[in-house]
Amino acid sequence: MVAFEEYKRAVELGVHINIDSIAVLEHFGHDFGGTVPVCIRVNPHIMAGGNERISTGHIDSKFGISIHQLRHVQRIVASHGMHINGLHMHTGSDILDTEVFLQAAELLLETAEQFPDLTFLDLGSGFKVPYKTDDIETNIEDLGERLSARLNTFSASRSKPVELWFEPGKFLVSESGVLLVTVSQVKQTTATVFVGVDSGLNHLIRPMLYGSYHHIRNASSPNGKPRIYTVVGNICETDTFGWDRKLPEVHEGDVLAFHNAGAYGMSMASNYNSRPRPAEVLVHNGAAHLIRKRETMDDLLLTQVEMQL
Repeated sequence: MVAFEEYKRAVELGVHINIDSIAVLEHFGHDFGGTVPVCIRVNPHIMAGGNERISTGHIDSKFGISIHQLRHVQRIVASHGMHINGLHMHTGSDILDTEVFLQAAELLLETAEQFPDLTFLDLGSGFKVPYKTDDIETNIEDLGERLSARLNTFSASRSKPVELWFEPGKFLVSESGVLLVTVSQVKQTTATVFVGVDSGLNHLIRPMLYGSYHHIRNASSPNGKPRIYTVVGNICETDTFGWDRKLPEVHEGDVLAFHNAGAYGMSMASNYNSRPRPAEVLVHNGAAHLIRKRETMDDLLLTQVEMQL
């Protein structure tokens, strides 16, 4: 839900447009008619993964145009002579059941029957990656075989076959990223043993924002005696990375590794509490390469303007 000026700027830059609002669709049609091809995002009213905070295709989601509003969409498209070249759907993350994805895909294929000039269908992503030992993940092979067969049948009835697009960013990078933190102190209260680290929700907000699970490993002492800890950050918020985690005995100075930090880690990081963001290191063929330097206080002050009062 962005300002229409951003759509116009995207058109100027040649960016492909994806519209998920009746109001924006009508505005876009009025300004551009059929001169600029656009994609429409459909909300199929399907809950994926069972968590409303990471599901984006259910009835209360702000994303997409309701599947029940398609008659109105058709009127707008026809009135302005718009060129609809794609349909898009993204039901959210952590799709556990292939059948749920296929159900949503079927709805999009049924919708596609009403748009003869489509060149692609974008099914988004949401493929589940494992977060815990023996955790389940989306069966990509099974999904691919079944979707391909269905798409081939669909395309056979059209003058021009449509392409099938996906956006598997999280699936590709989640497991490839690890956040390394240093233990600053171990604090025992009357109820809990806390492990405080030199990071917080400013570096990895997913556990606090989504309630997501990230496996934590004591990289400094992987074979130590197991104890129960609650791992927390150094921000003046309740930035708990993990409650009651069984870890090899932790000491000040130990390095802990937070797994599955490759997706929505650095991209959602901030400078809250005036804390700099960490460096990023790429390991390629066994060699470490610095690809983003650690921020400094000078970096945080860079955009501030000095005033003479």
